[in-house]
Amino acid sequence: MGFKLEISTHPMEKAESIAETFFQNSIKRGHRRIDKRNFNKESIINFKLLNKLSKGGKMATNILRAILNITSFKNNNLKSYASAYLNRINAVGEQLEFYIKDAIASSFKLTQAQKQAAYSKVFCYLGNQNNPPDMIIKNSDAFEVKKIESPFAVLALNSSPPKDKLRAEDLRITDACRKCEPLAWKEKDLFYVVGNAKGGIVNSLFFIQGACYAADHKVYDKVHEPIKKEVDSVLDALGLEKGETAELGKVRKVDPLGITELRIRGMWSIENPLSVFEDLCSIEENNKLNLFALMRKEKYLLFPKEDIKELEISKDISVKDVKICDPNNPAKLVEAKLITYKQK
Repeated sequence: MGFKLEISTHPMEKAESIAETFFQNSIKRGHRRIDKRNFNKESIINFKLLNKLSKGGKMATNILRAILNITSFKNNNLKSYASAYLNRINAVGEQLEFYIKDAIASSFKLTQAQKQAAYSKVFCYLGNQNNPPDMIIKNSDAFEVKKIESPFAVLALNSSPPKDKLRAEDLRITDACRKCEPLAWKEKDLFYVVGNAKGGIVNSLFFIQGACYAADHKVYDKVHEPIKKEVDSVLDALGLEKGETAELGKVRKVDPLGITELRIRGMWSIENPLSVFEDLCSIEENNKLNLFALMRKEKYLLFPKEDIKELEISKDISVKDVKICDPNNPAKLVEAKLITYKQK
């Protein structure tokens, strides 16, 4: 696997020495694709999450920090959480999104005004209901939150197929998302966050890396594109006016007044990760909260060592090495990390 680098400008006097250290260590590990000409006093290396961007040398936030924040917050009641820390946020799905944002941004107990300031420091993008993802950490991972009403419910993805990664070339994301970073990006790791929050109580929460769950985007494009072409040919044969869309099709001016449009869209769904990985994850109904996180081992090892250590020494959290089927080839097993937290 290639060693992918992104460069983030930052006015730190130590940038040159940090860059040099990363360069020398990477060469020792055999990563020859790094070009030393990319390093200068105005730049520091950002290899996924291993970047120091905030004052005081603190590491960027990440999914491990989010899990630690949830376990220390110990409140899975979205209604009480919203009444204490949110204003006029009544929909459970929206409350769950704020809950995840606060977990990532370490802002659970801040006022809503303070939360917005915290979000602007942590996130480079906050999305909407119609376009994935829901949030992106600066120079880091994307998250898509899915609220369900029962622990094993199928996930409705609407017109967006499953994603192993978030890609800038994806027509389903907005220009704002595509341009959310100062420098252009091609792809980001994506985590689905599946929350069973029936009645406003989060009984189960599953963070799953897309690369553990979904196949390569070409697998889904192979289904979508031929159907879209057939729909286009039918609309042409009927003499209907077509509209531009990333969906399967759109018909404009359906009626004599020309005021009606027809959207033709696919509705994607995917099995719940608790069903897909039932041999690894089990829910205990007596627990207040059952939290799981599953990611590839290579991804886990990229996180800051101090966050990994804090997670692994916690008495309440279990971190296990597991093997899962490669979504692109079930005959192949890949190494992964399973994180479990069960609040009694």
